[in-house]
Amino acid sequence: MGICLPCLNSSSADYDQPTPETRRRQQAEAAERRQQEMDGRGVKDPEALKRKQRKKAELEKKADTQPNSGDGLRWQVS
Repeated sequence: MGICLPCLNSSSADYDQPTPETRRRQQAEAAERRQQEMDGRGVKDPEALKRKQRKKAELEKKADTQPNSGDGLRWQVS
């Protein structure tokens, strides 16, 4: 009447478990992959977007490091 299957009574030693280090690495890779997918969602060319963001950040950094000399705006108090 009942069916006895060997797989139901098997121990965990019957199949290989990844080491905790391997498991952490796989989880980190999966999280990075999910993040990349979320960053690219709705964008036709994600690489172009990243280039544009890097260029904008560089321009902002240059603007912050250079003083505002010769901008033509001066206030005179009389």
